[in-house]
Amino acid sequence: HDLTLVLGLFSLLGLEFNLTVLASLLAIIGYSLNDSIIVGDRVRELLRIQPDNQRINTHVVINDAIGSTLTRTLITSGTTLATIACIWLLAGAALTGFAIALFVGIVVGTFSSICIAATLPQLLGLSSDNYTQTLDDKTKAYMELP
Repeated sequence: HDLTLVLGLFSLLGLEFNLTVLASLLAIIGYSLNDSIIVGDRVRELLRIQPDNQRINTHVVINDAIGSTLTRTLITSGTTLATIACIWLLAGAALTGFAIALFVGIVVGTFSSICIAATLPQLLGLSSDNYTQTLDDKTKAYMELP
């Protein structure tokens, strides 16, 4: 939905869509996907360190994962936004569309990876069992091969 909001803004404001804007949309996809993967990996790490006999509250684990990655996500987004703001202000008209799209996309992508992507599995009813990987006998045998 990050791209939808950026494209909607461009349509609403009547801004030109060119190849630099397309490049920024591809960067937004990568940026948002990376942030979402980092939070998801942290959830999986926290689930792995839980003792087997302890009942796992997925809500608490997701909240802890967001909390532990929040600083990293905000610092990364902030430094990228500062760079994009400099491009927007100093690069001239040729890169204005690129800078606007990337600026809005990073803001929306950061919000979505923190607030939406991390909590969506819980809203869909996934439990801690969905995060753990169980291997069948063939896969275990294959992994043991040299």
